[in-house]
Amino acid sequence: MEPGLHSRPAEPGRCVSGPPGDGSAFPVDLPSGAGAQPGGLPGTVAAVLPAGGCGERMGVRTPKQFCRLLERPLISYTLQALERVCWIKDIVVTVTGENMEAMRSILQRYGHKRISLAEAGATRHRSIFNGLKALAEDQPDCKLTKPEVVIIHDAVRPFVEEDILLRVVIAAKEHGAAGAIRPLVSTVISPFADGCLDHSLDRAKYRASEMPQAFLFDVIYEAYQQCSDYDLEFGTECLQLALKYCHRKAKLIEGPPDLWKVTYKQDLYAAESMIKEKISQEICVVMNTKEEESIGRLLEEVLRNELNCVTVMSAVVGHGGRDIRNFITGQCYSFICVNVVSSDFHEMQKLLSTLEESSLPLLYPVVVISVHCLDFTLVSLTQKLESLMWIRDLAKEVKERNILLSGLLLNSSQDEQKLQESLGQGAAIIAALVKERNSAFAGQVLVA
Repeated sequence: MEPGLHSRPAEPGRCVSGPPGDGSAFPVDLPSGAGAQPGGLPGTVAAVLPAGGCGERMGVRTPKQFCRLLERPLISYTLQALERVCWIKDIVVTVTGENMEAMRSILQRYGHKRISLAEAGATRHRSIFNGLKALAEDQPDCKLTKPEVVIIHDAVRPFVEEDILLRVVIAAKEHGAAGAIRPLVSTVISPFADGCLDHSLDRAKYRASEMPQAFLFDVIYEAYQQCSDYDLEFGTECLQLALKYCHRKAKLIEGPPDLWKVTYKQDLYAAESMIKEKISQEICVVMNTKEEESIGRLLEEVLRNELNCVTVMSAVVGHGGRDIRNFITGQCYSFICVNVVSSDFHEMQKLLSTLEESSLPLLYPVVVISVHCLDFTLVSLTQKLESLMWIRDLAKEVKERNILLSGLLLNSSQDEQKLQESLGQGAAIIAALVKERNSAFAGQVLVA
């Protein structure tokens, strides 16, 4: 739990944090999907994320939006997904007063730059209303610009992509309201008061309402202003408020399967697994000499065969580290450093320093594997392992900065069959280290 986090909802409050500076802490992805050009977007767009829940269904003390995945709070992943969309101007997060300082700490630690905070209400609808008030120009001390369209999303749905955000925004511009939907997985039934079955619904006729949703700001703000206390207290569906109070029939948009909401404890494990899979899709093989390049290319080829759905690239350290910086800019989180001639401690330090200067380790654990090649028939394995003790010491130091350093010994025998066997075993070890990102392996030197 972040310092100062509490799970009790607070009463509604006013906007307590002004607008941040321009820019994003993360590289902006190119728009995905047809028509995703900023020039075709409807005016200004903002987003509201209610994050005042206490996580009762999850059964843990920490509110689920602050639960940690790979040592980083869940809400930070959701904010990152929205910040990558360059046409979302402002993001308002509603947080309980008790968790306000903890939320500010998260924003600062993970470099979120486009976020404003408002105090959450005692219910979901009251929290959203407070977020809308922070964007409305009729409120005192309002420091944000009223958008034409506002997106409402959940702080615990971290896998939202730009394509679905764009589609609901464009539909909201035309219809006044729009929301993502998904087919029902389970059949819905209605029981009698005594617990016996009354009737079941035809699953094919119904859909599950998901997030994100989008609205013309004036439509949803008017709906909340007219909203009854009963709806504010017990309602959960924003699209229904737009229909009930503003007579706007929402356009329903079929969403992708990864819009699901982290609700139960097992969802945390599923979400962490998805994040690991996502950040393990690229591996950079780093080489420094012609000898290393020869082994490196062979390893690169074996890795491509072992991980057929993963992009394997190569880079050469040098020229001020420019090649490596290009891969860091490209959001690669796995680096394989090939050493043939010597166990170059200084070259490894150069790479680690470059990584530390970037924001990568703040966002996700970065795996660095120092691969060392020797002919097991010519050099004592024990002697070689002793010469690599520096990996253990260096790993302890960089682990604190979320870099997981480990070593790997390959048999660079002149026997072609033994070399291929060692490369195959090494590729399997690399695949496991990259996919699992288990800090328990940091500092270990494994032998293939």
